[in-house]
Amino acid sequence: MQPARTRLDALGIGLVVLLCGLWGIQQVASKVALTQGMPPFFQAVMRSAIAGPLLVAFLFVRRGPAGLRMLGAADGTLWPGLLSGLLFGIEFLALFPGVRLTSASRAVVLLFSGAFFTAICTHWFIPGERLRAVQWGGLLLAFTGVAATMVHGADQSGSLAGDLLVLAAAAAWGGTTVLVKATVLARVPSEKVLAYQLFGALPLLLAAAWFKGELTMPSASEIAWMSLGYQAVVVAFASYLTWFWLVARYPAGRLSAFTFLTPLLGVVAAWVLLGETPTPYLGVGLLCVCGGLILVNR
Repeated sequence: MQPARTRLDALGIGLVVLLCGLWGIQQVASKVALTQGMPPFFQAVMRSAIAGPLLVAFLFVRRGPAGLRMLGAADGTLWPGLLSGLLFGIEFLALFPGVRLTSASRAVVLLFSGAFFTAICTHWFIPGERLRAVQWGGLLLAFTGVAATMVHGADQSGSLAGDLLVLAAAAAWGGTTVLVKATVLARVPSEKVLAYQLFGALPLLLAAAWFKGELTMPSASEIAWMSLGYQAVVVAFASYLTWFWLVARYPAGRLSAFTFLTPLLGVVAAWVLLGETPTPYLGVGLLCVCGGLILVNR
């Protein structure tokens, strides 16, 4: 069993802040690939198809044949593992079409409302992670910021349909985090949790890509392929492996609340890389998000 901690230490804070930066750029990379000829469901499939074998190779190099045997389901993780893979697939089935319909700035802010779903669920279903009144106030403040962003937007490229799809992805992401923390998945190596995510989602993603006619190789630009590489190797492989390692060792509610930093970093990335100019409403929303983060982590 992995050692559990009741609060975030310097290592946990440093790693989750680094992940926030990587995830903030993620939506920008996805938007770039979408605008450069790479279809949404093709991206979703290729993320898992690239990151999955990388994970298997990592396990073999690190642990030898024992690392591959670790991926078996004899430890009772099969059903929660498959459910986590299903939620992972649903997240990206909603996220990529949502990013295509809205701006990267809005998408990154709305996606990380998943922390709100996580905190609510951990409060009710995970003993020892209940939130106090001040922390509830922080979550409400942060969610108010997300709502302001959704209503008024970062620019004119947003849409209600895109926003709702990204919110659905946020709910699936929050549900995945709670599932990992509340089941036997919290007591297995983080590599195995990620394997369930990547390989468990593939059938659903492949079916969606086939249905939409997106399984053929697209005529995408070089920068689109570079963006896909970033999403698959840096985000889907390295950052998710680190995230599940953190979830197994630290309070999930507080970890997820810290990820409210991601919208700030993502909006900056969208401004610098895509030229998406923030509006005053987006600035107010981000201030609420960051203020809520401070209250939740008091």
